Amino acid sequence: MKVESIFREKRPVISFEIFPPKRDTELKNIDGTLEILSRLNPDFISVTFGAGGSATNNKTIALAKKIKNQYGITPIVHLTCLNYSKSEIDEILSELNQNGIENVLALRGDRNPDIEPKKEFHYATDLVKYIKAHGNFDVSGACYPEGHLEAENMVADIHHLREKVDAGASHLISQLFFDNNMFYSFQEKAKLAGINVPIEAGIMPVINKAQIERMVNLCGASLPEKFRRIMDKYENDKEALFDAGMAYAVNQIVDLLAHDVDGIHIYTMNNTRVAEEICKRIEHLI
Repeated sequence: MKVESIFREKRPVISFEIFPPKRDTELKNIDGTLEILSRLNPDFISVTFGAGGSATNNKTIALAKKIKNQYGITPIVHLTCLNYSKSEIDEILSELNQNGIENVLALRGDRNPDIEPKKEFHYATDLVKYIKAHGNFDVSGACYPEGHLEAENMVADIHHLREKVDAGASHLISQLFFDNNMFYSFQEKAKLAGINVPIEAGIMPVINKAQIERMVNLCGASLPEKFRRIMDKYENDKEALFDAGMAYAVNQIVDLLAHDVDGIHIYTMNNTRVAEEICKRIEHLI
């Protein structure tokens, strides 16, 4: 099923993100994760774009096929473009089409100082346009409640987001954030700009301080004082940090649901305990 159709049928939508294991042997072991996630009945699972491999031999596609064929869950395949040529993107789209995978999350991808960009795609919007012109795919896009790190300002970022939607993105998934007011403000700005597609709120539970700090450095999300106190107080107690981090994430989700958010996208970090705990605590709210 296309994700666009899922949003037409129900809201809020609940989805998960997972990433492909680095080793082929670990790909076989991911079934334990998928078994648990499938029991939680997500509306779809997104698969991040795996590093390594040729355009037609990507672990992302292998995992998406497993999600679709073995577990009967709609997959979205992340696809980055900065370091790929149009011919390589064509190969990937062809393989997706051959395997009946019809949902793509179009991303620019992070800049890597060790890799020279191919310069055929400069922005995610370029990839959205290209995919829409080269197949019957449903294309989703990313959005940034606090603005993209490279955007001149929030006004410019919203303008570029509108261009992405106009190019064919039918659904948006937000970058992680820890202050719901930032998300609500972003929603209002997007609406005023004429962006009317569903926007899912991306939530990443805090279970590891170093990991969260690394992610925040990459995406620029701000850390509220309440959030900082939790990390500082429990950073040396793994179980306490897990419990406190889960409570913070659940409180975020409950508040978002009370504000009729279009969907919740949970960054699982391949940790099934995270997904289980959250879904158990919100199962009667959705």
